[in-house]
Amino acid sequence: MHSVMTADVIAPIVDDPKTFGKIAAANSLSDIYAMGGTPLFALNLVFFSDTELSTSVLNDILIGGQELCEEAGCPIVGGHTVRDPEIKYGLSVQGHVSKERVLSNAKAIPGQKLILTKALGTGVLGTAIKKGEATPEEYDAAVKSMTTLNGSALKEALKFDVTSCTDVTGFGFLGHLYNILRGSKLSARLTANSIPLLPGVKNYVAQQKNIPGGSRANLKHVEQFLVERQKEHADMELILADAQTSGGLLFSVVPKDAEPLRGSLQNLGLPAEIVGELSPQTIAHSSTIHIGD
Repeated sequence: MHSVMTADVIAPIVDDPKTFGKIAAANSLSDIYAMGGTPLFALNLVFFSDTELSTSVLNDILIGGQELCEEAGCPIVGGHTVRDPEIKYGLSVQGHVSKERVLSNAKAIPGQKLILTKALGTGVLGTAIKKGEATPEEYDAAVKSMTTLNGSALKEALKFDVTSCTDVTGFGFLGHLYNILRGSKLSARLTANSIPLLPGVKNYVAQQKNIPGGSRANLKHVEQFLVERQKEHADMELILADAQTSGGLLFSVVPKDAEPLRGSLQNLGLPAEIVGELSPQTIAHSSTIHIGD
């Protein structure tokens, strides 16, 4: 077994403190799952102002985090608190992973299919929620997605010939995909129509509303690697660059296992889809991403 350890904190994305605690905990645990690992225990990391907010708010945040960690079978054994005018919460997580099943963002193979386990759009919907513009359906869908642990998806994936994995978070789908491509010296062709999206996201982006600055920065960073760009895919490019919180896992899997894995993930209630295919680098020493229909 190999030991793995991660640490992550986020600022509130919803007003309800308990829900925020759950989202932050799920987000932190994802880093362990993305390596093919199992979380063993965690430490709370809290930044909170006890002069501006009631400690009952802090208590609810910690309860939310504890409930998600209990669901993951990962006890919280301590932590550290810092006085800070801006609330932030997350976990430092210790886990382990079998050396035969270590997943990384540098072990993908040409011809493999790409499978995404969760719908995209939490950055856009998170902004809509903060502005009070999200509908109840949009709010519920975003919260359900962000509080869904990636552990069950990983457990299913490890039954198949999966070689590479990353969780989709702050750099957006395109940023995290590019890390796989660069590490594995590959290119990718994506199928825009197959990419799962949260409700309302398409409409907000079409209207250029509720798009986080971080999502635009993500697109600017990766657009040099996008090839054969099409005007009709401009909105999808922004969605694919949307900065995610507690996003899903992106797997590379051998072609014969792609459909069975998708089916297994969908049987868990996940909106998993085959979203693209990997190929050798199309330009010498450069990884590229093509977005098609």
